[in-house]
Amino acid sequence: MAWVRGLFLTAALSALVGGGWWWLNARPVEVVIAAPVRAEAAEVVYATGIVEPRKWAKVTTVIRERIVDLCRCEGDEIVAGQVLGRLDDGDQRAALRELEARELFATSELERTVDLLKRNVVSQQAYERAKTEVAQVQATLAAARAKLDDYVLRSPLEGTVLRSDGAVGEVAEPGQVLFWVGQPRPLEIVADINEEDIPRVLVGQRALLGADAFPGQRFQAGVQSITPKGDPVAKTYRVRLKVPDDAPLRIGMTVEVNIVVRTVPDALLIPRPAVDSGRVAVVEAGRLRFQPVRVGIRGAERVEVLDGIGQDARVVVPFPVKLPEGRAIVAATSP
Repeated sequence: MAWVRGLFLTAALSALVGGGWWWLNARPVEVVIAAPVRAEAAEVVYATGIVEPRKWAKVTTVIRERIVDLCRCEGDEIVAGQVLGRLDDGDQRAALRELEARELFATSELERTVDLLKRNVVSQQAYERAKTEVAQVQATLAAARAKLDDYVLRSPLEGTVLRSDGAVGEVAEPGQVLFWVGQPRPLEIVADINEEDIPRVLVGQRALLGADAFPGQRFQAGVQSITPKGDPVAKTYRVRLKVPDDAPLRIGMTVEVNIVVRTVPDALLIPRPAVDSGRVAVVEAGRLRFQPVRVGIRGAERVEVLDGIGQDARVVVPFPVKLPEGRAIVAATSP
């Protein structure tokens, strides 16, 4: 009876193997399917930008000197020319007093030379030298007085102190920004667009803005200007976008910019993950079939289908890269 038991075990093993094969290869696989929809498709140029006032300026130093006074005026309204801070001008004033003494001496020498010239005691050449000395000292003195203004930090325009940096006692370096002044409204976005995308960007095009500070919200903007000359190193062009006054964006925020360069009003759209290498997986009679498609506008979430499937198709999302064509499937979700 050993042969009977062997036959029984062989049949059981065959059934087990057959069942396993069915479980792995013939059992319907659960997939998510979706139907194409008709909606507007928008082709966009993406960039990142910075929120800036349209009219603003930096207040910087032109000399290296210690800070002796800075206003506590962030957020305050100011007028053009208003003093915002001062640098230590002690050495400059000392040099100025020395020049004033030299001017006084040179002037007195000139007056004495004029008197002597009238009495023919000195020559005309001596008079000319004294006169030249006075002119030189006076010119140096005028330059020194003008240089005193470099020690005073003034606002170049009327507006609001947007930000101040630095502290009394620190040494300010030439070009260091100590104040940002400008008008809080209106705002604009300054974005850098890659040179391969810039031919598609035109003044007047609308854009959508997103910011991490306002998740899930989108703000309207419009292309206001495009810089005529690009950056040959970064290979970008600067684009400025107008922002509505009611947008809650703040100066200095980083935003995502999506400039709409083309729209299709009644496009056939499917989820972007459904497309793989120019094909989709469609469901026909409960089985998979791979169908080549020609796509158009590619959005972040959906893709425009130009040819290959109709609106009645059902596509698998995402594309089932590990399943063979012809595999039995069952829909898990049918949106």
